[in-house]
Amino acid sequence: MIGIFHNVAHECSRVTTQRYSTSFSSAIKLLHGDIQGPIYDIYGFVRFADEIVDTFHDFDKETLLADFKKDAYEAISQGISLNPILQSFQLTVNRYNIDLALVEAFFKSMEFDLNKAKYDALGYAEYIYGSAEVVGLMCLYVFCDGNINEYEKLKPSAQSLGAAFQKVNFLRDVKADYQQLNRVYFPGVDFNSFTHEMKESIEGDIENDFHLAYEGILKLPLTARFGVYLAYKYYLSLFKKIKAVKPQRIMEERIRIPNYQKAWVAAKVVVRTQLNML
Repeated sequence: MIGIFHNVAHECSRVTTQRYSTSFSSAIKLLHGDIQGPIYDIYGFVRFADEIVDTFHDFDKETLLADFKKDAYEAISQGISLNPILQSFQLTVNRYNIDLALVEAFFKSMEFDLNKAKYDALGYAEYIYGSAEVVGLMCLYVFCDGNINEYEKLKPSAQSLGAAFQKVNFLRDVKADYQQLNRVYFPGVDFNSFTHEMKESIEGDIENDFHLAYEGILKLPLTARFGVYLAYKYYLSLFKKIKAVKPQRIMEERIRIPNYQKAWVAAKVVVRTQLNML
């Protein structure tokens, strides 16, 4: 009957994803049915860790994150956890032999968020890698399903996609990160005098990431291609909207894509899916 417990654990990760991100949930639904569950499992795990460092301000976040990390490694090594999020995550890690170095890098970036407020170029690259690129690489393990040659070929593009998503998030969330959490991720940027030139420099870097990511999306297995493409298109739409606004506006509000526009983007991708074309 342990299968029931496994199903409940997977369901918790699916519900977590759906509650926290309608965009990623929609994208996951375009993946092949066999790999939707494992991607939910990865997102649920990442989401819980992120919540600890970003929102649990009334609690001892350092202890909570340390406990979550210890419990995650124990779950992976023992093959069981009573925490349903960690149970589903370990099932996916062990099924697809996901490199634990990716998990370690992820936790290192989460630990940065406990105390680190500003980043130089090297620290910024390390944070982006651990907080976003490794998440893309975990998903790539699932997409490639044991084909290491394919994984290595697609690895740079997966990292670029994760980096693009994270950097767009940074621009979208400047108001909260800077004013509420006292975080400045972009090296050399002073948000007290955030200029058009600073914004353009950041956007140029993101555009390059999107370009490299798209090249990899075209080479993904069909089981994953259109779901990843939809996530790409969601973020590209958000990025274009952020590019169109003045620097001061992103300091004043969180730029969003309205639901009707998301639905339009999704509808176009669904049509492309049915025609098997990008």
